[in-house]
Amino acid sequence: MSSHLAAAASALPLPLPPPAVAAPSRALRALILSRGGAAAVCSSLRRGGTPACLVRRLCSHHSAAAAATALEEARRGRKQLGMTPALYDYLLANVREHPILRELREETAAMRGSQMQVSPAQAQLLSMLVQILGARRCIEVGVFTGYSSLAVALALPESGHLVACERDDRCLEVAKKYYQRAGVAHKIDVKHALAADSLRSLLDCGEASSYDFAFVDADKRMYEEYYELLLKLVRVGGLIVMDNVLWYGRVADLLVDDQKTISIRNFNKKVLEDKRVDISMVPIGDGMTICRKLVDT
Repeated sequence: MSSHLAAAASALPLPLPPPAVAAPSRALRALILSRGGAAAVCSSLRRGGTPACLVRRLCSHHSAAAAATALEEARRGRKQLGMTPALYDYLLANVREHPILRELREETAAMRGSQMQVSPAQAQLLSMLVQILGARRCIEVGVFTGYSSLAVALALPESGHLVACERDDRCLEVAKKYYQRAGVAHKIDVKHALAADSLRSLLDCGEASSYDFAFVDADKRMYEEYYELLLKLVRVGGLIVMDNVLWYGRVADLLVDDQKTISIRNFNKKVLEDKRVDISMVPIGDGMTICRKLVDT
């Protein structure tokens, strides 16, 4: 190339590199959440030079990645939102976990869906609530392999009674094995059926306002129905504890709009406004809301 051509070529503007696709900034995500989601800010972002489709893609990718990370942590037994592995290990080392509970947790960890099991810290809290309440009659909706129901049964007196509602045969086989091993099977009445049907059956048998404590860790789309049925079954002053109310952080991300997430958001709003109960949302595990019944329903 001649010196004249080289000089002319060097004077031409270089093509701009493609825009880098990075995770949205804190400011951008705060804007999206405060304005009701990506759709609400699309026009203003276009005027500022950021395509709305890019915003959607970035934020959706960020949400999916965050949810996947939380799910993987739960599978590893680190079911505690916002906690580093080292801090979670420290927490676990300071939980009093019955040896049978530990064995059950370790067996469940190898099973499909193991992230559904409550954490040892959650089980310890449930056990403490049962003891503080002096509970004798309890209900669990959603047994899975029995970790939380076993923790509750161990905290009950010898005359205590726990109704355990679960429809999965495979999970119940594991749960019953550990109930027997822990010597608490006589305290537990397993209801192998749809939980809502089992709760209605208890009401039909005249057991309204006769239970002290209930724990729910089941189909999130049914939370409102379970809650209303349990309000009829639990006595005034009794507790209803609902698990997964933070749902791996999805409830706080308005870009996430699947049916389960929406159901939990709606449930959280309902309970917040419900004057029939006192409430405390506790950021333990995947989030638990403790409801204390104030009036007869």
